[in-house]
Amino acid sequence: MTPQHNVTPATDWWRHAVIYQVYPRSFADGNGDGMGDLAGIRDRLPYLRDLGVDAVWLSPFYASPQADAGYDVADYRTIDPMFGTLADAEAVIAEAHRLGLRIIVDLVPNHCSDQHEWFRRALAEGPGSTIRERFHFRKGRGENGEEPPNDWESLFGGPAWTRVPDGEWYLHLFTPEQPDFNWDHPAVQDEFRSILRFWLDLGVDGFRVDVAHGLVKAPGLPDMGHGEQLKLLGNQVLPFFDQDGVHDIYRSWRTVLDEYSGERIAVAEAWAPSADRTALYVRPDELHQAFNFHYLNTGWDAAALREAIDSSLDAMRPVAAPTTWVLSNHDVVRHRTRLGGGPDRARAATLLMLALPGSAYLYQGEELGLPEVTDLPDEVRQDPSFFRATGQDGLRDGCRVPLPWSGDAAPYGFGDGGSWLPQPADWAPLTVEAQTGDPASTLELYRTALGLRRAHPGLGAGDSVEWLDAPDGVLAFRRPGGLVCTVNTTDAPARLPAPGRPLLSSRQLDASDGDVELPADTAVWWEE
Repeated sequence: MTPQHNVTPATDWWRHAVIYQVYPRSFADGNGDGMGDLAGIRDRLPYLRDLGVDAVWLSPFYASPQADAGYDVADYRTIDPMFGTLADAEAVIAEAHRLGLRIIVDLVPNHCSDQHEWFRRALAEGPGSTIRERFHFRKGRGENGEEPPNDWESLFGGPAWTRVPDGEWYLHLFTPEQPDFNWDHPAVQDEFRSILRFWLDLGVDGFRVDVAHGLVKAPGLPDMGHGEQLKLLGNQVLPFFDQDGVHDIYRSWRTVLDEYSGERIAVAEAWAPSADRTALYVRPDELHQAFNFHYLNTGWDAAALREAIDSSLDAMRPVAAPTTWVLSNHDVVRHRTRLGGGPDRARAATLLMLALPGSAYLYQGEELGLPEVTDLPDEVRQDPSFFRATGQDGLRDGCRVPLPWSGDAAPYGFGDGGSWLPQPADWAPLTVEAQTGDPASTLELYRTALGLRRAHPGLGAGDSVEWLDAPDGVLAFRRPGGLVCTVNTTDAPARLPAPGRPLLSSRQLDASDGDVELPADTAVWWEE
């Protein structure tokens, strides 16, 4: 029996939603073992409701050997014991719905764990077995097959192929513990439609699709033809990314999603060479949203930001999909650190993002103004790419340090048993407890901004902005509904006519004489 879906119906909720990413191992620890878990998430859901978000996206919590922080899935229908049980997952979904929150879960369809039942059988049954056809097994090159089948590289460094004792090689675009599925095989397609229904039947509101651009490989698995190291966040044209065949898969998924009431959605993590290519993933009969990595990768520069905003909106408009905006996630340096301007610049960037038309994604801890932790000792690091000589920089642990909730010392209320990555000694002023009720805190800025975004007709869904005249280095735009946003990206104050009544400012503002002096690294929302 399908659980009742209690979230208040809303037409196209995903076109304006603010979605909060929870990285389960670092959010809240419910059982005191130093690792975040589903019980901790459930206990903290009222905090997310009060923050003002619409939905919660949970990074992977499935059964996994944890070779890549849970993105190596051994069983898509089972919870890893480190996070709890399937009953715990159902309790999180039910409690979220009771609080008016939606739940989006991560889905990892490009690859599984080498401990997945299918792959273990494929190894055991040997060359020529039908189950090997569900993966990419090939004979090697060279006189004795001692060379990989092609020149593809893993995104974590080294060849994208590993040889097994019987002499064949299998493809893995990520770690050797993450064999890629062969999406040309009907059994793979059938299995993932079944997995979608399993979680939809439990009441989830949607899926974040990991490596959505990677499922289909070019016919014949042709060489790349160059030795340039791949980047997880890159935009190279490659024979294993952004192949046109992925769109047939997502059309079939859309028919499954549309079988369910409550507007269930899917969000593509699609690294495509251009915004126009990304837009193909969100045509009306495919997925609902795609992450806007072009915006995330844009520096703190007015001209560059304006170009990114315009190109993003222009790309989504023809397919009638909402543009999404994101500043931080579990794979990139936190934006307070990445943008180079400390808390003031981070706060301004947040108000700019939340003023843009479409849907916004927040990464846990950004509402606390957390910086990247850049001084983790080598011996505590857990990012698998850190242990490889080439590939990604291996420093993703710095944005994954567990959240500080309360108290003056680590683990700051994260749990009773310490934390799996050490928290900085100077985080006491950044805890939820310390910031709650302080009108100058970043947490209260987020709460106020999200409340206004939900209430004001000039914020949320839409597909355009009207740019206004502004001094060099200042962005100014109007949204239909009477809201104006001004952002000073320079390191000096900028003077301009006040466009209305100030609603919210990322820094203290002097707007008393008809003109406004906009401080450096400051964003302001105005009501006309």
